[in-house]
Amino acid sequence: MTATLQAQQTVVETLNREQANALVAYLNYKKYHWLTFGPLFRDLHLLFEEQGGEVFAMIDELAERSLMLDGAPVADPADYLPTATVTPSEGKLSVQEMVTEAIATHDLIIKEMHDDAEIANQAGDIGTADLYTRLVQVHQKHRWFLKEILKKGDGLVS
Repeated sequence: MTATLQAQQTVVETLNREQANALVAYLNYKKYHWLTFGPLFRDLHLLFEEQGGEVFAMIDELAERSLMLDGAPVADPADYLPTATVTPSEGKLSVQEMVTEAIATHDLIIKEMHDDAEIANQAGDIGTADLYTRLVQVHQKHRWFLKEILKKGDGLVS
């Protein structure tokens, strides 16, 4: 395999991981959406739905980018968890734990997308680097909103 093909394959591998991460993050968001409670229920219920929807839209973009590079996206449901680095949410959580878990997920994805954009740049793939640059901004905005919920310290988040 030539260096160019190897670099392209490495970029596709990053896309597959990010695609799998997006699905796991989306499913975590659905859990939070369904199971949120307390005085901020309505706002958090809607926020988790909105942010989850934005993450869900990323799955297709990442998969299609893999295809544009003559690669293959993650397609079999059984392949998502082994490919993802995002941890699926488990168990009954307090609202604070849900928000904290979502922030940690965004922190991980943001770091990986920064690294993956660099890999794409080194491979000469400005299209994928641009995709990561755009998507990381969405994750940064989500993280910001979630961090603001915890910042108040007014006891509303249980």
